[in-house]
Amino acid sequence: MNEYSNPQENARSFFRRFLLYQKERFPILGHGLLVASFSFSAIAFSRICRGAEGFVQWSTYGLGVFITISFFLLVRIFDEFKDAEDDAKYRKELPVPRGLVSLRELMILGIILVLAQCAIILLFFPKLLVIWAIVLAYLCLMGKEFFVPEWLKKHQFWYVTSHMFIIPLIDILASGLDWVVENATPSPGLGLFFMVSYFNGIVLEIGRKIRTPNNEQEGVLTYSSMLGTKKALTLWLVILTVTLACSLWAVYFAGYGMIAYFIFGGIYLLCSVPAWFSLNKITEKRAKMMEYTSAIWTILMYLSLGAIPMIQHLLP
Repeated sequence: MNEYSNPQENARSFFRRFLLYQKERFPILGHGLLVASFSFSAIAFSRICRGAEGFVQWSTYGLGVFITISFFLLVRIFDEFKDAEDDAKYRKELPVPRGLVSLRELMILGIILVLAQCAIILLFFPKLLVIWAIVLAYLCLMGKEFFVPEWLKKHQFWYVTSHMFIIPLIDILASGLDWVVENATPSPGLGLFFMVSYFNGIVLEIGRKIRTPNNEQEGVLTYSSMLGTKKALTLWLVILTVTLACSLWAVYFAGYGMIAYFIFGGIYLLCSVPAWFSLNKITEKRAKMMEYTSAIWTILMYLSLGAIPMIQHLLP
């Protein structure tokens, strides 16, 4: 309890408190759209690259979406534990420090999610058990900061690059609903899709942590405070360009044709505009636009690489 606590909110049932928690820390509707496109595209790209007909069963896809989104929710829960000390000191307005939900409640929720995942894997996709266990093990290592928390705090580059591997690992699990379940040999192009996922994660990470000088907070690590606004924006543009290169290489393996290169180039030019404007002058509105643009870029990448081409194949 602190000066930000609301006794009336904190006295509500866990379900109602969790609805408030997810709105602030893990918007299920917004994240659900991103994760649904993420999962659909991973499966679709895998099938397209290896020349498989149609899509997997929709029940398989639905269960895959649950596993995927619950993994990302677990990432959020692990972060609550990892950042608990700093949040209590510098970000008292957040749900856990102000007592809306407790770490114990989040731990119980996390255990329920893991048990639900395990049950689904064992009942429906036992061939994915090893991959699922690897993803969970890596998540646990992330939660412990790979047992070198102080070193990672001082070396932000290694912090970000090591933590982002969770995204392609979840991607491998999602795409495995195709090639692992069906005992098929994955296409080499699938590795490029995983690379796109990895760099998309970095685009999102940097994009949501660029702020104006007036909005910087003590104890809150942002790339604009570490590098300066211009360097942070330049880094974002560099990673965006690397992601584009990986996506174009993936397009080559998928055999989408020349029109796809123009589409991806157009998306890149459109999404880079806010960064170029912000290089001259960063405002609160433009900083927020960087966060939105990063999310839009990520969704468009997944839709363009796998979802839309698969939908075109499925339509008569």
